[in-house]
Amino acid sequence: MSTTITPLESRVAGAPISWGVCEVPGWGWQYDPETVLAEMSEVGLAATEFGPDGFLPDDPQAKAQVLASQGLLAVGQFVPVVLHDAGHDPLPEVERAMEGLVAARASTIVLAAATGQEGYDTRPVLDDAGWATLLGNLDRIRGAAAARGLTATLHPHVGTMVESGQETARVLSGSSIGLCLDTGHLLIGGGDPVAVAKKHPGRVDHTHLKDVRLDWARRVQSGEVTYTEAVAGGMYVPLGEGDVDIAAIVNALEDDGYAGWYVLEQDTILTGDPGAAGPDVGGEPGTAPVENVRTSLYYLLGLAAQRAGVGV
Repeated sequence: MSTTITPLESRVAGAPISWGVCEVPGWGWQYDPETVLAEMSEVGLAATEFGPDGFLPDDPQAKAQVLASQGLLAVGQFVPVVLHDAGHDPLPEVERAMEGLVAARASTIVLAAATGQEGYDTRPVLDDAGWATLLGNLDRIRGAAAARGLTATLHPHVGTMVESGQETARVLSGSSIGLCLDTGHLLIGGGDPVAVAKKHPGRVDHTHLKDVRLDWARRVQSGEVTYTEAVAGGMYVPLGEGDVDIAAIVNALEDDGYAGWYVLEQDTILTGDPGAAGPDVGGEPGTAPVENVRTSLYYLLGLAAQRAGVGV
């Protein structure tokens, strides 16, 4: 591994979704930005993604100042956008997000191939013409991002037009865009995040580290429960407590010279303020989100220490 790559422990970021902050209407009780950012900083995260529109100030400079006030760097932004509709140009939407990313000195735009519907519980079937439009738009956006000094990535995501391993492979073969490897969403969508990390490490430009209970993932895949029901039921757990081989993924990427961020994400639906009533939080009754994030961070730091201990 090149000695110029920043140590793994300096490339760990957070995301508001771990605190239950999500763009989906009716998702659940929402923390305020001040609390989320302060707890990110307190737990020892170096940076964060922006979260959904409206979570941070719309003005790019104000957004950057809010993050700086908590000592946090900006990593990127999750941008769900319709990419498959020939009558819709997604570039203006993405360019608005890019403006904020550039102002905050962030590096990455994380695209999801939105269905055009609310939520992530259902999706239409994409035909060949739709695929051609989607793949072409990905290349256009990648070029536009590069012109601004940003890296555009495609995030395979449950309930979007690219969720499965097969659909991810079609993106890899049909476009030049890099991946945001989300270790949870890819597994829930029927893919193999370990295989992607091992076979295509050079296409991974950004990483969302999630751990998932496979029993819940199987229930989503079978249609027994919706994605939202599974999240509320505790499908996502702290790193090391689920069925995703996080160590194999991290080692595969690091061995290939990966220099990007690891964003800790434990998708969470809150029924109320954990500090007030102690409701179920992400499947761990009474556990505050910050404590789950702390558990995941310590797990990842442990992997980093193991790698350093063997001279990797």
